[in-house]
Amino acid sequence: MSGVRWHDIFGVQADAGAMPTPARHASVTFSPIRIDDLVCIEAMERKVYEHPWTLGNFQDSLASGYQCWLVRDAIGTLVGYFLLMLAPDEGHLLNITVLPVMQGKGFGRHLLEHAMMISRTHGAPAVLLEVRPSNPRALAVYRHMGFKQIGIRKRYYPSADQQREDAIVMRLAL
Repeated sequence: MSGVRWHDIFGVQADAGAMPTPARHASVTFSPIRIDDLVCIEAMERKVYEHPWTLGNFQDSLASGYQCWLVRDAIGTLVGYFLLMLAPDEGHLLNITVLPVMQGKGFGRHLLEHAMMISRTHGAPAVLLEVRPSNPRALAVYRHMGFKQIGIRKRYYPSADQQREDAIVMRLAL
């Protein structure tokens, strides 16, 4: 990370042009991910996942025009992000991440609600996602939000020892 301190990555203040959330979520602020945010986001990705997305994955998502959003807490600390690909028949949630020390505090739900709002705004009738069976915390959040399992993608994710892990495919009708 060559000279970048942890606080510089995860303690950055919110942008002036950030999008406020509805009143019931006044303690969080969403803003579109910018190219300048990618160093922080990639660092968080590496902290959270054994097989993280690369900086190139994030750059490609921005260049492709995907909906890429981050969330900050009440004091402006970056706590999570999501990337959403919009298609005519669905929003496909490609990546959703919350900083480990902030998990279990509702930020994942806030991110999902924002992704669902964006999908609805763009006319998508549903949101689709994949999740590892080995991620029970995420599965519980998705089920609580109303997502239903619609399939399995065999050997979808990389895992330990050059093996592959299935993905549970989930969908939420909007």
